[in-house]
Amino acid sequence: MTGNIFGKAFAITSFGESHGVAMGVVIDGCLPNLLVDFDLIKNDLARRKPGQSAITTARNEPEEFEILSGVFEGRTLGTPISIIIRNADANSNDYESIKEIYRPSHADYTYQEKYGIRDYRGGGRQSARETVSRVLAGSFAKMILSKLGVKIQAYVSQVHELELKTSYLDLDLDQTEKNLVRCPDPEMAKKMIALIAQAKAEGDTLGGVISCVIKNVPVGLGEPVFDKLNADLAKAMFSINAVKGFDLGSGFGGLKLKGSEHNDVFSKVGSKIVTKTNNSGGIQGGISNGEDIYFRVGFKPVASISIAQESLDMSHELVKFTTEGRHDPCVLPRAVPIVEAMAALVLVDHYLRYCSVKVEPFI
Repeated sequence: MTGNIFGKAFAITSFGESHGVAMGVVIDGCLPNLLVDFDLIKNDLARRKPGQSAITTARNEPEEFEILSGVFEGRTLGTPISIIIRNADANSNDYESIKEIYRPSHADYTYQEKYGIRDYRGGGRQSARETVSRVLAGSFAKMILSKLGVKIQAYVSQVHELELKTSYLDLDLDQTEKNLVRCPDPEMAKKMIALIAQAKAEGDTLGGVISCVIKNVPVGLGEPVFDKLNADLAKAMFSINAVKGFDLGSGFGGLKLKGSEHNDVFSKVGSKIVTKTNNSGGIQGGISNGEDIYFRVGFKPVASISIAQESLDMSHELVKFTTEGRHDPCVLPRAVPIVEAMAALVLVDHYLRYCSVKVEPFI
């Protein structure tokens, strides 16, 4: 199986299964002599971890990580960084009754057909548990970005039909982490939490949207033609479990504008070139232009529901079943740090590629 490596200059290899011994990641290309921010790693893991609130899965993983290589006396060596997190609260018995069943909207059927074998426990390799590896790597990417002054903030902007339509420019994004659903609008957050709790009580699930804002991005990140920054961001987001859509800048809303309304006109502030509007979302021609990069990521409802369903088993017989186990009624609150991590990985990868062609690196 291929497809477990992401990035070029800053490349990560993710490994592990949901109910296996451990999840892990190998980071290749991290800058040497970088002071490791262990608190940042712990905080990012805590934001993603299961069992963190009443509106997430009840699986309770401590998420204690072990750095096996690449770090010495608190600093990176420039050699491959390998990290593992041991699975401590996997209950494989929950999946015995459905190990022969192709669950609706899961990867059970496609995985079995492609490889002829699969780990049915918790979804195995295709489980969202795998994203813990990305968050680990994303924390190291954020450490490099912090040297550039780059700040990434993601937040929940929609749950089911509850949509926060306020522009990120008019929101206090520092409020995001002050509620369970990670929405920066306190009143909307209360409504979202209540709606998710209702869906959980009914054994159902909800989807929605995570918005992400990246500030202080240097001009020049991105490589036309096939490695455009926006293209890599889209790929990164679509690699996250349950993602069904990606919308950059004005996105689909921009289709309703005329060119004269949509164009971002250049102007000058001091010695800096800026744009009067930012419908481009900070990227033009696949290259960052120095404006805020902002985008939205659409997540489908979690496929594991507690309501009885019909499907086919591996013998192609019709079966009725109920999904056991512990699942998120809405993945959005825990997906916020995952979106940030994938965005950070893309930016650092392109930054390190850019350094190779610049006389003066950014740091």
